[in-house]
Formats: sequence, structure tokens, C-alpha cells
Amino acid sequence: MKNSKEILSSVLKTTQMGQVGIRSVLDTTMRPGLRQVLESQLREYDAIETEAHSLATQRGWELRELDPAVRFMSDMAVRMRLGGRSNDSKIADMMIQGNTKGMIQSLKDLHRYGSSDEQVQILSQKLLDCETANIRQMQGFL
Repeated sequence: MKNSKEILSSVLKTTQMGQVGIRSVLDTTMRPGLRQVLESQLREYDAIETEAHSLATQRGWELRELDPAVRFMSDMAVRMRLGGRSNDSKIADMMIQGNTKGMIQSLKDLHRYGSSDEQVQILSQKLLDCETANIRQMQGFL
């Protein structure tokens, strides 16, 4: 079983990973509609990250953040997969894959959650709902 602090750290890392993925593709050429959706998703990840930090501060916890090396390697992997040129379908495919990984992690966390901290559970569910909605939004760009 995971405790509330571990779940909150996982939520934080997942939102940070989502932000890295989106920022890695935002400087490429894409249709305005896709850009708008990605920017909206980026804001949602940022809001969930801010909420995770706020909950941690209220509880006096210091959360483990996404390792800078992981951030760098993820950014490089996205850029390599795009190969210098992008198309909306490829970007949507990569976003769906990333959201699916985030969704799987969120589901695992919810199933392993051994605490009754309702605010942490609600935030974890909010992230899961966000990942699910992001996948649906990207399907139209495949």
C-alpha cells in the first residue's frame, strides 16, 4: 500500500512528465486546433501540479519531483521521434502514448492507495480523469 505522500509525489511527477512532453512539441509546426488543445492540457497539468504542491505544503511534506535527467532525456526522446519534422498525427500519437502511461500509473496508485486522505484521493482521480480526457481529445488528430 502507498501512503498519501507517495501518491501525491506520483501525481506531481506525472503532471511534470506531461508538461515536459507537451512543451517538447509546442515549438514544432502544427495545426492551430492541435496547438490550442495542447496548450489547454498544459494549463491543466500545471493546475494539478500547483494543487499537489499546495496539499504537500499544507501537510508539511516535501515531495519528490521529476528528476532533471529524466526531464532532459524525455525532451530529447520526443524531439528524436519527431525527427526534425512533425505532423499532427505523429504528435497526437505520442501524446496518447504518454497519457496512457500516466493513466496506467494513476490507476495503479489508486489501487495501491492505503490511506484515507480524501483530498489526495480526489486529486489523484482528477489526474486520472485529465489523462482520460486528453486521450479523447488527441484521437481527433490521428
